[in-house]
Amino acid sequence: MFTQTERLIAIRNLKPKRKQGFLKIISLFSYLGIMLGVAVLIIVMSVMNGFRTDLTDKIIGLNPHLILQFENEKILKNIKKEISQKYKEIKITESLSGEGIVLTDNKAKGVIVKGIKEEDKSQSFINKEITKGNLNDFSTGRVMVGGELAYNLNLEIGDKINIISSSFIDTPFGSIPRQDSFIIAGLFNSGFYEFDQNLIYIEINDSRSIFNKENENVDLEIFLKDPFLAENYKKEIEKLNKNIYVSTWSDTNKSFFNALKVERNVMFIILTLIIIVAAFNIISGLTILIKNKTKEIAIIKTLGLSEKSIIKSFFLTGFTIGFLATITGVFLGVIFSIYIDQIRNILSMIFGINIFPSDVYYLEKNA
Repeated sequence: MFTQTERLIAIRNLKPKRKQGFLKIISLFSYLGIMLGVAVLIIVMSVMNGFRTDLTDKIIGLNPHLILQFENEKILKNIKKEISQKYKEIKITESLSGEGIVLTDNKAKGVIVKGIKEEDKSQSFINKEITKGNLNDFSTGRVMVGGELAYNLNLEIGDKINIISSSFIDTPFGSIPRQDSFIIAGLFNSGFYEFDQNLIYIEINDSRSIFNKENENVDLEIFLKDPFLAENYKKEIEKLNKNIYVSTWSDTNKSFFNALKVERNVMFIILTLIIIVAAFNIISGLTILIKNKTKEIAIIKTLGLSEKSIIKSFFLTGFTIGFLATITGVFLGVIFSIYIDQIRNILSMIFGINIFPSDVYYLEKNA
């Protein structure tokens, strides 16, 4: 592709004379610009993709893959039976959720209260995420509390808490919120900061009582072997009955994933522009190089080298700078990405700051 003469000219162009030191500086900055641009692009995209993967895994673990909501109990029973017969590979559970307030001796906290059947507790994510207590202790009158919530309210196993719901009961003295007392049976730690400080699990009959809801208010939760097929199952289930509302785990957390997608695309464009700017530095450097080598080019032409060969030699000069810079940038980016957790810990120790804080990035721990 390139003759020996063209390669020789390119090599000499990469080693400018002392009086052409300005060209050396331009080439160096072009090299560093592309190298850093490529490295930063790989590092940033790796971090964002890793964060998205970790967030997705935790959301899939915490949420049912499909949620079915109904207008009445009759539809619920028919659909549950039909789905169980048609899709034997999936697991179906019932749940009833609502908002409430947890009261302790001197503190209060707004939470999401989720009721599940006692026999379905082994299918819930808390089966794998309990840090204190025992899943077998979960029953009527006993609750499972997130570790962050327990820490904020100074709660331990066996403590009693009051849960006030958003529904009211009528009394001679007016309407008052429904409330009931529960004993903490265990603490769970999902690794998802927002869930651990805002979620409480109770038995579904307790949930019906405290929220004053009947059977028709129960939701069906479906767990799939492959969560990423949820959208396909959603379309098929919707065909069974038009009076049910089906949502997937991605629908429930759509704002998270949309924000991540937009942020990732914007960062990719910005970092790509940095690389393009560095590439223009190579072009400007080559332009100056050609201007300074007008006499040498004339001599080479006189010796019989064609104009096409001269163009190819200068192209090879720029290509070599860009290629070497890209290879170096890829190497640095990959190495940095592999050891990013160790580097994060070192930077946190040196500067005394918490990189990727859990209250901002929703994760208590990083993969």
